[in-house]
Amino acid sequence: MPHSKGFGRRVDRRTGDPVPIGDVVDALLREDVFSRGMPIATLARRWPELVGERLARATKPASLEGGILLIRASDGPWGAQARFLAEQIRERADAALGTGSVKAVRIVVGSGAWDERNRRSQG
Repeated sequence: MPHSKGFGRRVDRRTGDPVPIGDVVDALLREDVFSRGMPIATLARRWPELVGERLARATKPASLEGGILLIRASDGPWGAQARFLAEQIRERADAALGTGSVKAVRIVVGSGAWDERNRRSQG
């Protein structure tokens, strides 16, 4: 029978009883591995609304660790634009998360595979 590597470390008991899906989702979100990804997923989903359509096509939120939002830009000019707007982006991202968790923004240019896909899709 297949199993997850972490299954043996679980502390909750497994039963065959049905459980409401909302309880399952809530329990998963309390686990560190899932809860850490939720803020960046929220930002990714709302990115065009937060930074505008044009900037959203050339940038993406990559991670949020220790209050630092890492943004990847497709090239230097878009990276410069994101740096110019960094404080506005920080404020909007922080408001979108509603937690006071975005303390700073860091911009990096290029990202390997994503950058190549972005260039190919533009023509």
